[in-house]
Amino acid sequence: MIKAMLIAGLGGFLGTCMRFLTGKLCHVVCASVFPWGTFAVNIIGSFLIGIFFGLAERGNLISSSMNVFLITGFCGGFTTFSSMADDMYLLLQQRHWLYFGLYVGLSFALGLLLVWLGRSIVK
Repeated sequence: MIKAMLIAGLGGFLGTCMRFLTGKLCHVVCASVFPWGTFAVNIIGSFLIGIFFGLAERGNLISSSMNVFLITGFCGGFTTFSSMADDMYLLLQQRHWLYFGLYVGLSFALGLLLVWLGRSIVK
């Protein structure tokens, strides 16, 4: 368990560094009110986690350690939206329409509400 945690931590460190650099690059390239940095890492992270999960599901093309490093660590550090996108995909694939709607709606609504609440408390 400690070994897996360290592997995930290393992946998370690298993912976080890449998120930081991607955000800085987007800020320099796209001076805009639109949050291009966050948008970019969320979309890229969704694509990457799809590839990594696909490799893991396709006959164990990546080891369990590499799975922890890439999916939990790197994608978790790069963005957490990638995990949410994969959850949404699985709910749609399994035709859990109600759960999909609740998950998407509540995640966004409660996420926004809690960001507001957190900011309000700090003010």
